Amino acid sequence: MGDTATTKPRAFRVTSFDVAAEAGVSQSTVSRALAGDPVVSEATRARVFEAARRLNYAVDENAARLRSGRTATLAVVVICRPDEDRKDLNPFTYSLLGTVCAAASARGYETLVSFQDGPENLSGRYEDRRRADGLIVIGTTQNLPAWTYYRDLGLGGTRMVCWGSPFDELDWIRSDNHAGALLATRHLIEAGYTAPACIGSEGSLQRQFKERYDGYCEAMQEAGLTPRLVEIEEGLSREEQGRRAACQLIDQGLPCDAVFAVCDEIALGTLRELSEAGVAVPCRLGLIGFDGIRASANAMPPLSSIQPDFAAAGAMLVDKLLATIAGEPNSDRRVPVTLLARESTRRPA
Repeated sequence: MGDTATTKPRAFRVTSFDVAAEAGVSQSTVSRALAGDPVVSEATRARVFEAARRLNYAVDENAARLRSGRTATLAVVVICRPDEDRKDLNPFTYSLLGTVCAAASARGYETLVSFQDGPENLSGRYEDRRRADGLIVIGTTQNLPAWTYYRDLGLGGTRMVCWGSPFDELDWIRSDNHAGALLATRHLIEAGYTAPACIGSEGSLQRQFKERYDGYCEAMQEAGLTPRLVEIEEGLSREEQGRRAACQLIDQGLPCDAVFAVCDEIALGTLRELSEAGVAVPCRLGLIGFDGIRASANAMPPLSSIQPDFAAAGAMLVDKLLATIAGEPNSDRRVPVTLLARESTRRPA
């Protein structure tokens, strides 16, 4: 006796026409109801949704995107230094990238992430290619050609929001750098340090560095103290900038009793150089940074820092971009910051 063939029911995909037949309405009414069109009455909308549930109907997202002209995707470009190993990126950048992606997901958007550094891989025309509805740009300002490329795209009409852009022509979000520097410097003074110096820059492409130096100067002047700036050397890694600044202070006989470094990586480089030179922190020199990266908590001693609200930063970048896409105003620009007081600023009594 031969084998008996078994017949399986043919699988088929439920369409909006099936939902329309089940709900007793037209297919166009189904489309409007599922899209939230206010023309459809609540009673009809409820009937359509119930029919879709019974039939286990899933909206064809690709078709919906084609109809709306939207991709439901946001592009995120991370600008790196030319030829920089991605594992060596500032940890702050990875933290910010994570919160941007989380905020986009919470708002129903996917993210398309790209790491870019040189002319051969600069590519930001995501809207033109129908790959994303808009663009968020973050990363180092030590790559001016890359930022110039994105400035030109922005001025050309690309919907874009940036973190830390060296160009004010682009729509941007930044930490409340001035307030954070005030907080850091006042913390040092209140801890009993009488001659805090600042390792930073007035002329760096990092606009936040100038804002932080200005906040430091304001706190020093309100306390009747004289500001002292140790200028970082451009073109070096942040850690090396901190090391060289520390060497300069040591060569000068440590003319200060505390240091506010304008970012944590500079502060960590400073700390390592001081430790190797036998300068005790915080006994001989107090030290505080800015950015609140995770590595600062694991330093020896743990580094005091000013931490931006990372979750708020990601949400503000996404919300400003979505407002731009929708043609709506959004004036938010400054992310709130808090003081993380740790052992590096606990001056012995």
